[in-house]
Amino acid sequence: MMVIVLLPWSGRSWALPFLTVLAPSKMSNKASAKRHKTTVDWAHQMIMQVRRWIPNRVMVLVGDGAYAAVSLALCCGSLSGAVILVSRLRFDAALYDFPLPNPPGKRGPKPKKGKKQLSLTVRMKEPSTKWKSIEVVWYDGTRILEVFSGISLWYTPGYDPVPIKWVVTRDPEGELRSEAFFCTDLEATEGQILRWFILRWNVEVTFEEARAHLGVETQRQWSDLAIARTTPTLLALFSITVLMAIQLVKEQELPLFRTSWYQKKEATFSDVIALVRRHIWASKYYANSSKTHNHNLFEDNFVNTLIDLLCYAA
Repeated sequence: MMVIVLLPWSGRSWALPFLTVLAPSKMSNKASAKRHKTTVDWAHQMIMQVRRWIPNRVMVLVGDGAYAAVSLALCCGSLSGAVILVSRLRFDAALYDFPLPNPPGKRGPKPKKGKKQLSLTVRMKEPSTKWKSIEVVWYDGTRILEVFSGISLWYTPGYDPVPIKWVVTRDPEGELRSEAFFCTDLEATEGQILRWFILRWNVEVTFEEARAHLGVETQRQWSDLAIARTTPTLLALFSITVLMAIQLVKEQELPLFRTSWYQKKEATFSDVIALVRRHIWASKYYANSSKTHNHNLFEDNFVNTLIDLLCYAA
């Protein structure tokens, strides 16, 4: 689980890991005679733990299609304080009207859902569907998308229906495929729902940076205990490195490593970890024990350049 934050050296949000669980596969659990927990089951457990740690703050839980489950939406709605779930929605999701009040004098339990609605696939093809254009902050800038939305009860057999607001998007330029998303906050606008979901892309960036610079998923241990120790530690190291860099940039600007073929505009994790390495190395290995001048074999500029290159190559 990661928290999305804004950092002083980047215009985009960053995803910082703070809670991990080992989720063995169904085959692995069967071999070890353990009860299998699905991805949604683990998400239940994790969000309940986070809510106990932070009981009063509004939370937005954003996940991909694997977390699009009525049971998870009901779990988020049952917790004290607001926990909003945002995820993809299948086009064939079972959506229903809200139930009408029982006629006076009618006995028996009140129905939990009303009439079944048309699927989102059918609605997209209906000539009566009213699309509207909105500007969305996309992964690589801004885009104009066409959307239509609604509020429905989402139902899966075995669970109570849960009210959601859904949004269907299509690209008028035809470059992007049509998508459907949902949110358990019925007051959220279409643009807000899309902005929340797009923030999930930063989680993928963190995984890629952690693989490239910290060796996540490249460890050679195969036992559950070794994996349970190594992966959370490396993901925690990502967040610790970023937190250390936040303290360091209060006193200096975060330097960017540029080349003639790659003129990046914002700092990446390679710049962040290089800054932290340089600070640790300088304080541990390059601190002079005397105030008197030392005769160096190399000029200071050359030594500083060499250290900077080593920080990125380590």
